[in-house]
Amino acid sequence: MFTQSRQNMRARAKELRQAPTPMEEKLWQRLRASQIEGLKFRFQHTIEPCIVDFCCPNIGLVVEVDGDTHDADKDRDRDTGLGQLGYTVLRFTNSEVATNIDGVLETIVARARSLPVRQWNRGLTHPPAPSLGREGE
Repeated sequence: MFTQSRQNMRARAKELRQAPTPMEEKLWQRLRASQIEGLKFRFQHTIEPCIVDFCCPNIGLVVEVDGDTHDADKDRDRDTGLGQLGYTVLRFTNSEVATNIDGVLETIVARARSLPVRQWNRGLTHPPAPSLGREGE
């Protein structure tokens, strides 16, 4: 059952990637391809039980773009749950993305700079062992 739920979430995330909102698309064009501080963001990324708009797993940063229909109480509960999983969530309104994209990006960069790189992101439970090769060769 868990596998089916995961498959459904991935399928839904793919649907959302194929039909982004205009403001998600606008922000994605600026975040994609590691354009901002070399950070690799994913678009419509699954973090069970959620699908988040943008995620930089390397530092645990989630960015959400909220339209007029978002429920502040549900968003707060979701942000708390993501926080318990080790993620930091930034939320921006459609209006902020539309009228102040540079300010949105500055906020994302400032928060990203304050977050440490997460070693466990690649399945590591501790820092990688040093290379056994000789330096300088």
